[in-house]
Amino acid sequence: MATEFKLPDLGEGVEAGDVVTVLVSEGDTIEQEQGVVELETDKALIEVPSGIAGTITKIHVSAGDRIPVGATLITVEESGGAAEAPAEEPAETPADTTPAPQAQPKSTPESAVQSEAPVAPAPAPVEGDPIPAAPATRRMARELGVDLTQVSGTGSGGRIVQDDVKTHVRSGQSVAPSVGTPTAPPLPDFSKWGDIQRQPLSKIRQVIGKNMSVAWSQIPHVTQFDKADATDLEAFRQRNKAAAETHGGRLTPTVLILKAVITALKAFPQANASLDVAANELIIKNYYNLGIAVDTERGLMVPVIKDVDRKDIFQLAAELTSIGERARTNKIGLDELQGGTFTVTNLGSLGVGAFTPIVNHPEVAILGLGRSVEEAVVRNGRIEPRLMMPIAFSYDHRVVDGADGARFVRKIVDSLENPELMLLGG
Repeated sequence: MATEFKLPDLGEGVEAGDVVTVLVSEGDTIEQEQGVVELETDKALIEVPSGIAGTITKIHVSAGDRIPVGATLITVEESGGAAEAPAEEPAETPADTTPAPQAQPKSTPESAVQSEAPVAPAPAPVEGDPIPAAPATRRMARELGVDLTQVSGTGSGGRIVQDDVKTHVRSGQSVAPSVGTPTAPPLPDFSKWGDIQRQPLSKIRQVIGKNMSVAWSQIPHVTQFDKADATDLEAFRQRNKAAAETHGGRLTPTVLILKAVITALKAFPQANASLDVAANELIIKNYYNLGIAVDTERGLMVPVIKDVDRKDIFQLAAELTSIGERARTNKIGLDELQGGTFTVTNLGSLGVGAFTPIVNHPEVAILGLGRSVEEAVVRNGRIEPRLMMPIAFSYDHRVVDGADGARFVRKIVDSLENPELMLLGG
């Protein structure tokens, strides 16, 4: 029996990808979970495994194609036995079978007007037509800066309800620009002054630019700076480097800093949160998944180490070494790029001192670390050479007050300056 294998759901927020390499040919016999294509998404380069086994009778894609989730990749003449339908293939429903929405009594509250079957979004209103939304919904949209003409209504007859406005905000779509918001002026013709080259932005570079623009425009940033005396931290690291290598990892300063971050996040849980603007709620996360900014040839990637609070320094060293290498070689999985609650970026290895990191939306804070430098420091009335590490803490000022930001930074500094106490839970 011939069966089509379609591109499955690739994870949160990923709707399509570009085919980099087709790994099979027509006539090949494949097994379940055998790689079919290499696909570059907005987040990573991944290998898509087949959900069925058999002989390939037709390949429907080629290198360079951009394909959405649900697109047919290959047709396979299945091996003997009943075929198991891929779970990710949605059942096709004829467009004309969607039941018409039922009229609601006038006394029915707006929040209760919902249909069990999804209602097709109403077309955008023609200019001059009234937007179907209640006064309370309009007020919410004004407060959140949402342009209702850009919102699809799911209420009866395409009516826009408050949940539609919240969904629009949570999706990260742009809000209505404020009065006087400048637009980028057109670029001049640079070729008038000399030779130029145009290079298309890679998918990951486009996504980085979009994410940074959203973060910078939506989050009121504050950055606080300090320095930690990393002399004892470095001595501790040197004493335990060999032990970490026996566990398959490298004991870098970042590994120990992750533990310091956990200590601070437990003391200040608002920094391990996300802000739900539409609901006026702060979502506190009772788990600690730390994103680690990694420099790769394709651009900045932020793989996530899950449950950092439950792992010792040797486990973290091994995992950080492994996940960083997979990010640099484009072997990172999509699930390893999701679920972060706080981000750490360390530019110290590149010789950078102080800098201002941008918060990784939808998180509310990020810690930046610079190059440790030996400086003359006064201790107990004497000048001593000490290894000083620059620290930059950027945060969403809607969530973290300046005083708490300062306390957070001092907690980090105290932990780094007393590594044994920190690792013993002090």
